[in-house]
Amino acid sequence: MWRVLVGSLSLAALAADFSVTIAPSRQQPSLDGRLLVILSTDPKAEPRFQLNDGPTTQLVFGVDVENWKPGTAQTVDAKAQGWPIGLAQVKPGEYFVQALLHKYETFRRADGHTVKLPMDRGEGQQWNRAPGNLYSKPAKMTITAKGRLKLELTEEIPPIAEPKDSKYIKHLKIQSPMLTKFWGRPMHLGAHVLLPEGFDQHPEARYPVVIFHGHFPADFEGFRAEPPDPNLKADYSERFKLEGYNRIQQQEAHDFYKKWTGPNFPRMIIIQIQHANPYYDDSYAVNSQNLGPYGDAIMKELLPEIEKRYRGIGQGWARFTYGGSTGGWEALAVQVLYPDEFNGTFAACPDPIDFRAYTTIDLYGDKNAYFNEGPHRRVARPGRRNYLGHVTATVQDMNLFELVLGTKSRSGQQYDIWEAVYSPVGPDGYPQRIFDKSTGVINPEVAKYWRDNFDLRHILERDWATLGPKVRGKIHLYCGDMDNFYLNNAVYLMEDFLKKAANPPAEAIVAYGDRFEHCWNGDSNQPNYISRLRYNTMYVDKMLKRMEANHPPGADLKSWHY
Repeated sequence: MWRVLVGSLSLAALAADFSVTIAPSRQQPSLDGRLLVILSTDPKAEPRFQLNDGPTTQLVFGVDVENWKPGTAQTVDAKAQGWPIGLAQVKPGEYFVQALLHKYETFRRADGHTVKLPMDRGEGQQWNRAPGNLYSKPAKMTITAKGRLKLELTEEIPPIAEPKDSKYIKHLKIQSPMLTKFWGRPMHLGAHVLLPEGFDQHPEARYPVVIFHGHFPADFEGFRAEPPDPNLKADYSERFKLEGYNRIQQQEAHDFYKKWTGPNFPRMIIIQIQHANPYYDDSYAVNSQNLGPYGDAIMKELLPEIEKRYRGIGQGWARFTYGGSTGGWEALAVQVLYPDEFNGTFAACPDPIDFRAYTTIDLYGDKNAYFNEGPHRRVARPGRRNYLGHVTATVQDMNLFELVLGTKSRSGQQYDIWEAVYSPVGPDGYPQRIFDKSTGVINPEVAKYWRDNFDLRHILERDWATLGPKVRGKIHLYCGDMDNFYLNNAVYLMEDFLKKAANPPAEAIVAYGDRFEHCWNGDSNQPNYISRLRYNTMYVDKMLKRMEANHPPGADLKSWHY
């Protein structure tokens, strides 16, 4: 891999390098960030949109830049971190070349640390789409064994327009006092609020509130008042091997609109939260040493404001949460960490909920995250598979790709955000590594901190005497048994506790989809590409039954029934 090549002076001397400058029209005060140079052999899209951790990726090389002053050049050479190869390994030939600067901001946090991180700017922590980032136009270049190629950052990604309110969807943003204090600058929380049919005609009604957790939503997803666009050009879903998936998505969104506004659909409020932060497109909805008190800010600042403004009932018996993947972990985590504040959680394909199965790694028993090691050989741990078990990336691949996009857990990718949320703060103010990003060696002290604070199975088992009565009958888990990221393995371990060891009984629901991949959410009668679009309707009947069976005396079960 690139680590070996970086240390080889003889190979480094053979490689071309790049000199990157900022166009005078884009000159700004001195800049910090991650400078990326991308090489592609595919002319179908800009190089910045062609990177991934699998076999179809193009080439990228990254360096940190600090105090980049106008008029000076930055060099990207063989010492730069590269994916999937180092610059010294690049074959001479013609490439489409592009450079991009992912800007960092300086934060002076309340814990005394000063850190440089990429603040989200409305795009959901996507470095290749983040407003304000500078980049060069793709240029076709001939790369030889030696020589310096010049690139100029002439373009700037424009701002993203805020979504507009409609009859049913409202948008709310508040400045969070808790997060503002932690980060040392104004920090905001937002939400897209889906109001029930008849909201304006029934001012006396107060409604149950459901939080749909997931990745950064640009607007409320999966709801479309208009019929599908007959002129929409059909796209192709590589994931599902399906033509016209965009048309299917529009039809499903419109079908939900018709159900939502129909005469028999329960009247409630569904919210999707915006809590992007300097490390990721969302905060995992918990308090964290590195991200700050997002859990408390959501529960004590944002949620009460939503319920006040839009007439939510505002009590735990009338709140539910659901989601998949990251949202599945969050849905379960908030039920566990705020057990009285929700009456049920529906967690599909959740991120690892038991760190003995941190994807394919046992953080407490294994010594190396990248390899299963024996006395005479080692085998790479798989990171992603399809439903047949065919592997497209190893754990090492996924992490080395992240390391090129950003050092110090700043890539905005999956393993880095787990680290940012779960780890204690390091001496430099950045998250402590759970394992060495270059070698894969696990830090057992950090793993212990993870276990005690964020291993949901461990927390439930440790605190069951007090937690058990509060979450009894509230936990619903769903996962495909061929989850692409092996997330079903942690669900098996959680099931062992909930079904066999929990006393008093958990009365939990745990279900698996045979040969279903990531994002299976409990419907075995539909293919994955359909069921993943129906989260908003799948669990409503179970919520109604919970509220009928679990509510305080005098609870309002009538005003929202119309």
